[in-house]
Amino acid sequence: MSDSKKTITGHSTTGSGAPAPSDRNTLSVGPNGPLLLHDVHFLEQMAHFNREKVPERQPHAKGGGAFGVFETTEDVSAYTRAALFQKGVKTEMLARFSTVAGEAGSPDTWRDVRGFSLKFYTTEGNYDLVGNNTPIFFVRDPMKFPHFIRSQKRLPDSGLRDNHMQWDFWTSNPETAHQVTYLMGERGLPRTWRHMNGYGSHTYMWINAKGEKFWVKYHFHTQQGMEFFTNEEAAQMAGKDADFHRRDLFDAIARGEHPKWVLSVQVMPYADAKTYRINPFDLTKTWSHKDYPLIPVGTMTLNRNPENFFAQIEQAAFSPGNTVPGIGLSPDKMLLGRAFAYADAQRNRIGANFHQLPVNQPKVPVNTYMFDGQMAYHHSGNAPVYAPNSHGRPWADDTGAMPDGWESDGEMVRAAYTLHAEDDDFSQAGTLVREVFNDDQRSKLVDQVAGSLLGGVRSPVLERAIEYWKNIDADVGRRIEEQVFSGRGSDPAAGMGDA
Repeated sequence: MSDSKKTITGHSTTGSGAPAPSDRNTLSVGPNGPLLLHDVHFLEQMAHFNREKVPERQPHAKGGGAFGVFETTEDVSAYTRAALFQKGVKTEMLARFSTVAGEAGSPDTWRDVRGFSLKFYTTEGNYDLVGNNTPIFFVRDPMKFPHFIRSQKRLPDSGLRDNHMQWDFWTSNPETAHQVTYLMGERGLPRTWRHMNGYGSHTYMWINAKGEKFWVKYHFHTQQGMEFFTNEEAAQMAGKDADFHRRDLFDAIARGEHPKWVLSVQVMPYADAKTYRINPFDLTKTWSHKDYPLIPVGTMTLNRNPENFFAQIEQAAFSPGNTVPGIGLSPDKMLLGRAFAYADAQRNRIGANFHQLPVNQPKVPVNTYMFDGQMAYHHSGNAPVYAPNSHGRPWADDTGAMPDGWESDGEMVRAAYTLHAEDDDFSQAGTLVREVFNDDQRSKLVDQVAGSLLGGVRSPVLERAIEYWKNIDADVGRRIEEQVFSGRGSDPAAGMGDA
């Protein structure tokens, strides 16, 4: 072909041109089962997605962070044997906060979900908890993740962010409703990183010393109080100080005002997951606090600024696949996909040996059979580089059931989660609107959504967006419709950059 532009076929394909099996669902053992390594299409999609741009992170490019300490103040040994969560233990840690959609030079105060990534340097190795300032996310299957991120980025022709593209994706995937409601509400504009909560978002497994298993969700509640910007304040700050959030955290710690969060967890008995009224592994859902009340664990305090931003924050690498004894993954498909994709993104972004950088090194000795690669610094001398070996270098040989695993049996399928009694895409978003938001917050939500829709959203996506909001809440949807079709929406750019 004389033109490098490829012809778009009537169906999607793999990079080698074969028909793609699915761009919606990953391959799992049964609808609720683990994802499979031989889902080559998913691995190819994620590996390529992680290499789309160099060198900044693809999502979460703009951010900052600080070091601190986590202290376990309560006895939760009945639920986990993890060393860092034993009463009285203090663990050095690193926190990185970020926006999701904005590039490295974008303003901190645009409307967006905020990343809330934590690295604990424990006595059993590094434990990474990679979450957000909301307890849920936009999608429940990792096959959709690169599609979601691209819909929040930029158009291929103009290179501009685009409301129509965002709403096209959101309304084509109703599971986004809960997170979009959070985003369009006041929590989409936190005043500072110090004044927002953080969540592990995913469901994780805890295992106690007896081998008993539990499902858990993490909640970090700010002790500075929740505070938010209005659209007008956020837009003014974006022009006045694009690095406001980074500056605020750094200056507060320099003044000796060390921000603190209290960690609590929701704990679900292992067997409850099979019969709970919603699927507890669905990242678009929350668990009722009445069913599983918060259990205090400890406090996180940030008390030390980085000495070199690039070395200690920009090169910090997080992956939810980094777990420690007493903590495991769950059948959460997004979590399982991220356990691969996050580490792979860092291999592309900062090299195969990113784990050897000081900020990423564990505080305990490492004996890994990962060998050589670009920028190898630590090495094992002339010890055997293979396992098993007959020369005394230790190697792992666990067999049988995984202590942090779960049972699964079924056909290999591409499917959504099996439905539990109250599983749907709109109910929890509606509850958030009606029972959590007050009248003023609902009015601001209506203004924000109407303004966003008036910012270039066209048919048929516009009509679909109105129906989307009516499905969340009939009254809010009606009010949004009235504003949109009377042209009285708020400034569509307010607090959202050019999106």
